[in-house]
Amino acid sequence: MVWNRTTHLWNDYEKIIHQRTSTTPFDLVPAEDSAGVTVRVMKPLDAAELGLETVYEKFHPSVQSFTDVIGHYISGERPKGIQETEQMLKVGTALTGVGELVLDNATIKLQPPKQGMPYYLSSLDFESLLQKQESSVRFWKLLTVVFGFATCAVLFFLLRKQYRHHRERQHLRQMQEEFRQAQERLTGTEGGEALKNACVVCLSSTKSCVFLECGHVCSCHECYQALPTPKKCPICRQGITRVVPLYNS
Repeated sequence: MVWNRTTHLWNDYEKIIHQRTSTTPFDLVPAEDSAGVTVRVMKPLDAAELGLETVYEKFHPSVQSFTDVIGHYISGERPKGIQETEQMLKVGTALTGVGELVLDNATIKLQPPKQGMPYYLSSLDFESLLQKQESSVRFWKLLTVVFGFATCAVLFFLLRKQYRHHRERQHLRQMQEEFRQAQERLTGTEGGEALKNACVVCLSSTKSCVFLECGHVCSCHECYQALPTPKKCPICRQGITRVVPLYNS
């Protein structure tokens, strides 16, 4: 067990302290009772799909003293015991081997392929083993396609978001440039008088409306039409009952 500093609890944890492996050469023979060709299997533990049968299993609980308990709290590890397991391949087990066949002094040997191809020793028949591998390939292909579409969707979303931000910044710069040009145009033609007579909303047209009952002259007719309903004076926020046109002579 390992001490978790986040939850302040002991969590189960397994690790191999000692592992001993013993292999015995064995031969594959045809299922029929005939004097067929035998195949010597080499490096069987390197093969995939090899299902070993557990023939012995025993748990040995650990005996801890007070000193051991203190040491376990300091180190953060507390052993629960030792699990002893023995696995083996019984005589007479039906196996299907897929690998590289070589001829060595009149002995046919089945060994892992040198080109890095997979090496199988399975209790399934050849057709079942082939179907299992094909289904695994289809699953990984489907997973690759799903992740590919997900990646494309995320990239499209990020690019679209970046494009929208770019358009917003470009629109903001354009509005700032138009505002600066309007200010320069108003201050450059007739000086302060033109800026004084400019509409307080758009700063581009001249004031042409008198708002009643407050009497403020602050907007052009186009900006007055664009005011939300109920219309209120942009200066004092008083309701506008009627508008009188203003003519500059």
